[in-house]
Amino acid sequence: MNWLDLVSSALGLTCVFLAGRNSKYNFWVGYLYTAALFLLFWQKSLYASLLLQPVSLAINIMGHYRWTHPSEGERSVSDESALKVSMLSWKERILYIIGILIVAFFWGFTLDRLFPQDPHPYLDSCVTVLILAAQLLSALKKWDCWIAWLMVNITQLILHLSVGNVFMPIVCAIYLGNGIWSLFTWKKLYDKNE
Repeated sequence: MNWLDLVSSALGLTCVFLAGRNSKYNFWVGYLYTAALFLLFWQKSLYASLLLQPVSLAINIMGHYRWTHPSEGERSVSDESALKVSMLSWKERILYIIGILIVAFFWGFTLDRLFPQDPHPYLDSCVTVLILAAQLLSALKKWDCWIAWLMVNITQLILHLSVGNVFMPIVCAIYLGNGIWSLFTWKKLYDKNE
């Protein structure tokens, strides 16, 4: 049993649970989660996921600021110091999907050349790019982030099972449940302009 797998799992569950409940405290746990994942991915030679962690940290910092310092017109009706939930337009969704596919392909190709020991460079890259998109959408408090997180959870489940992680596949299954619940919860917040 790998202690980093266990610690990462606990921090990840806490972070996503808090985010799904619209709590700004998810960001503080997210800082610790990023550090634990960096170490775990280093140990498992999942380099695309490892290289994602500094970017994840930057998005986490940006999201923390955005959630707690909304601009005029972005404020929640129930808490003016909080960013309200919003949605992407269909055009933005299509652009996100095209961008994810293009970047994932080229990142996988590059990763395959740079780190031939990565057991699944294209799947690893797909997860990496999906995570970045989901994190960015989460930082912007877009309802669509939960659709992206569901895609992340499915691909991560496959990835972690393939490299023999014990706790992360269980965590991914729990994330799926939380993601579905959060999808509906954030839709209600969106409808209430919160």
